[in-house]
Amino acid sequence: MREGRASVRYLIVNGDDFGAGHGVNLGIIEAHRRGVLTSTSLMVDTPWSDEAASLSRTAPDLDVGLHVDLTGGIGTPAADLAGSGGGAELERQIRRFELLMGCSPTHLDSHHNVHRDPRLLRAFVDIARRYRLPLRGHSPVRCLSRFYGQWGGVTHLEQVSLPSLVRMLETELRSGVAELACHPGYVDPGLRSSYAVEREAELRTLCDPSLRHVLTEQCIRLVRFRDLPSLELDRSA
Repeated sequence: MREGRASVRYLIVNGDDFGAGHGVNLGIIEAHRRGVLTSTSLMVDTPWSDEAASLSRTAPDLDVGLHVDLTGGIGTPAADLAGSGGGAELERQIRRFELLMGCSPTHLDSHHNVHRDPRLLRAFVDIARRYRLPLRGHSPVRCLSRFYGQWGGVTHLEQVSLPSLVRMLETELRSGVAELACHPGYVDPGLRSSYAVEREAELRTLCDPSLRHVLTEQCIRLVRFRDLPSLELDRSA
């Protein structure tokens, strides 16, 4: 199939949890260098956040956004922020990101999608507008969230296999721009997460050489959040 301008669909592949652990950091960088990952979201308050920021500087084409963590780690738990709306904590994490990275984030999302909590959503929307950041689920970029290898606490590696991803792209990717949320990485004994072998399965899928051929056949172009303004110009030209 020849790629026609009107038929092109755009896909951002974003790796969540950058900074969550050494194995996650290495997996995300590998998924970018060897695979189709174009973007990641950084947790700024972990013992591995500095390492993640340093690794990102070896990958200048990788978008890095802020993965706000309000789930009880070093950051303030979401339940404790509900009354205040969380605005001050979000500002703190933005400033921490800028200190680590030397620049502003390219986009905004949150660990375990806590920004969907109605008590916190307003603060996320406000800060996204103030910093002109695409906020997951609240921007023209549609989020595809079903590429995940654990449901109901049970591992389902078939959900993050190559055939499963191909079917998802065929059936769920519409015109415009979409974000595939993913969690690649290596099993890391120091990572406090039940999502472990699933990360390695995701990494294998994202680095599968045949995936790029699938994207070409389906007229899917890999892009980043920083590319959005130029894509808008393309559509209006």
